[in-house]
Amino acid sequence: MDVLSEANRMTARGLPVISLAVGQPAAPAPKGALAAAAQLLETGRIAYTDALGRMDLRQRIARLYREQHGVEVPVERVMITTGSSAGFNLAFLAAFDVGDRVAIAAPGYPAYRNILRALGLVPVEIEVGDDYVLGAKQLAEAHAREPLQGVLIASPANPTGTVTPKDELRRLVEFAGREGIRFVSDEIYHGLVFGEPEATALEVSDEIIVVNSFSKFYCMTGWRIGWLVLPQSLVRAAECIGQSLYISPPELSQVAALAVIDQPGELEAIRDGYRDNRAVMLERLPKLGFTHLAPMDGGFYAYAAIPPGFAGSTEFARRVLEECHVAITPGTDFDVRRGERFVRLSYACGTPSLKEALDRLEGWLGNARSPQR
Repeated sequence: MDVLSEANRMTARGLPVISLAVGQPAAPAPKGALAAAAQLLETGRIAYTDALGRMDLRQRIARLYREQHGVEVPVERVMITTGSSAGFNLAFLAAFDVGDRVAIAAPGYPAYRNILRALGLVPVEIEVGDDYVLGAKQLAEAHAREPLQGVLIASPANPTGTVTPKDELRRLVEFAGREGIRFVSDEIYHGLVFGEPEATALEVSDEIIVVNSFSKFYCMTGWRIGWLVLPQSLVRAAECIGQSLYISPPELSQVAALAVIDQPGELEAIRDGYRDNRAVMLERLPKLGFTHLAPMDGGFYAYAAIPPGFAGSTEFARRVLEECHVAITPGTDFDVRRGERFVRLSYACGTPSLKEALDRLEGWLGNARSPQR
């Protein structure tokens, strides 16, 4: 977000900044969502809803799991949230007690660590290997060293774009279940997978928590609307916490979200654009000197080690922004120990913008090597 702020200031000064820094689609929300919101603004009253959200949206999300995964999810277990960020707050508060230890992958989304700490929980960061997947064996080893009360797995993951293979996901969920470890599945990049179809952890167990969002596949970042699928035992706790913290998710966004679920044509076309951008990244980043490229199975990120000859990713990203007006994200937030060697580049922009950004990088890299420290 600091990179984004500086990029915005530069843009305000008239500089031609291309941002590959922030994980949000460049495309607007689909037309059906905009039309539904406009109709409500014109003819309806926007008010509080139940803390769990509008019943029509909850029912549609429950049906989504049956259609896409063959999983029956009772509507009573679906909770609409003010974005996935509120979803994580509610899930952590309902599922854990102060001092509980929750495992997360490193590299991983930095807000996991920050939210856990803010709520009095203990993030246990487990470094992944070259496949960038946190597997059941690593989880078992961490649990053996000191017992865990929870684990959070993101698939596809941010910043790496890695998808946890279906068999490994099953092993993770089953191990957590045997050991009494609460399993939280971050599935906000579902729909943006470029190999085998993604699996939901709900295919393995009803006792896990799923966090999802309309921000990524559905192109509704600023609408702040997401959802949880909760074990039945946690629904009432999450509802009461939600009443106190948020009253309810925004009704306007709920109405738009209900409409957007049934806009597959627009959304699939946007995903095809990401697929094209991914191919561009896979071809050009190695030629530019980026190494240790994560698999890029899903989402819209490339996570890679910076080219040789630079001291670290923070300085590298600063110079790239200042000298060639391309915003990228240093890896230090994602991995506190190893991240200074890595950057994340988002390819959620248009293909012409991506190619222009990479052309600028190519020209700049030929002259901008700085000595190693």
